[in-house]
Amino acid sequence: MVNYIWLGMMVVGILVAAANGHVEVVTKAALEGAQVAVQTAIDLIAIITFWLGVMKLAEAAGLVRALARMVQPITNFLFPGIPRKHPAMGAIVMNLSANILGLGNAATPMGLIAMQELQKLNRGDPKTATDAMCTFLALNTSCITLIPTTIIGIRLIYGSSDPTEIVGTTIFATAAGMTAAIIMDRILRYLYSKGW
Repeated sequence: MVNYIWLGMMVVGILVAAANGHVEVVTKAALEGAQVAVQTAIDLIAIITFWLGVMKLAEAAGLVRALARMVQPITNFLFPGIPRKHPAMGAIVMNLSANILGLGNAATPMGLIAMQELQKLNRGDPKTATDAMCTFLALNTSCITLIPTTIIGIRLIYGSSDPTEIVGTTIFATAAGMTAAIIMDRILRYLYSKGW
């Protein structure tokens, strides 16, 4: 569906530019946009590499394990159907730890592993997500972020005078989003169990 929306926006933009006699504006904007995208990606590679290195140092220093231990009681409560020592739980904890530290790129592989492991626990229809899968997806997409590294990097690239000033509001916004996601997950799970 999203593909159709993007296609529609592009077609309408080209038609409007053509109707106004400025088709060259579309080509110029496309080329400039591509150039900006490539430059931003190259700049972000350095920043992401730096933060992934910091993540490795934090992992070697035991910070990730400590964070995982702090998160584990919450994950045990949120995922009661997953055995504590199951690989799915370890992948979930590592995914959430990486998201909390603002390392979405590092969290993605752990998220994929977590979903594969959760699928192994799926005793129902393999095409239907389990409660644990839905809860994990809600948490993964709305996880609290303590250090928004990618946003700080983008603000740094574009010359922000204080790239870290968004940390407080990011923590508040992501905490509110995660709280709402958990509450809605519980409400929908309850309604589903009652046959609604």
